[in-house]
Parts: sequence; structure tokens; C-alpha cells
Amino acid sequence: MDWKAIISTVAPWIGTAINGPLGGMAVEAVTNALGLTDKTVDAVKSAISGATPEQMLAIKQTDQNFALQMQQLGFQSLKDMEAIAVGDRANARNREVKSGDTRTPQLLAAFSVLSFIVLVLAVAVGVSPADGIKDAFLILLGAAIASYKDVYGYYFGSSCGSRENQAVLRDVAGSRKI
Repeated sequence: MDWKAIISTVAPWIGTAINGPLGGMAVEAVTNALGLTDKTVDAVKSAISGATPEQMLAIKQTDQNFALQMQQLGFQSLKDMEAIAVGDRANARNREVKSGDTRTPQLLAAFSVLSFIVLVLAVAVGVSPADGIKDAFLILLGAAIASYKDVYGYYFGSSCGSRENQAVLRDVAGSRKI
């Protein structure tokens, strides 16, 4: 099971916050609950994969405190927090539409996909970097994979579906004009 799904099941407020602009606060809450000194997403991923029942209970209790903190900040329900994440994504899409700059995102996406392909091919044919830069190469490969995933999700995932839905709605609205 995905670590975010585990967090969302055990700690719904924290799980919702992790996926939005309040993700930093959520990650810090989990790392504090688990007693981790490394306050990063990677630390949370590692800790969740081997978490004990006591640690899961600590996360659940932290979620209750996090919910109170979020309610004091004006988020009365999980839907309020989800709305922030949805609005954040909508603002990013609207920026692209309003600016009319479709070329830059396309170039960045093409560069990202090309980098991913080159690095995967390098691994496939057995290119082995020198020992001194092997860690840097693996980090670069991980970043290229994450970037590719984001590009794929943007052009073929929910954003693609949103664009298709908007086109259908425009067509329907246009056909109703008399």
C-alpha cells in the first residue's frame, strides 16, 4: 500500500494536508509523532513502511491535534482542506491559460521526457558512472523519474481530463446559443 494511503487512512487530516499546500506542516507533524530528526517526506516514507502499532497510534493522536490546529486556522472540515489543494491546482492551470504561454511548458515537458529516456537507456545498456558520482547519478535518475511522472500526469492524467471536460462544456454552451 502507498505510504500516503496509509497516512490518509490512519490520519485523515494529515493525509489530506500532505497532498496540498499545507504538506510541510503535515510532514512535520508526522515526523514529530514518530520522533524523527529528519523532517522530510523520504523520512516519513521509510518510517511508515516499518511503523509499529504504537507509532501508528501516535500518528492517529497527532492527527487529532492537527485537526484541532487546522480548525483554529479556519478549516472546519476535510472538505475545506481539499478545496485548497483543488484551488491550488486550478490556479496553476488558469495561469497557463491566461498567460497564453503554451510553448514553455511544452519545451520543459519535452526536455523532462527526453532526459528520462536518456537516463533509462543509459541504465538499460549498462552505463555505469564512476564510483565517485554513482550516488549523484542515482539521485538524478530519481529526479528524472519524478519529473516524467509529473509530465505524464499533467498531459494524460487529470489535467488532460479537465481540458477535455472544459472542451465538452464549451461545445454544449455554444450549441445552446440561439
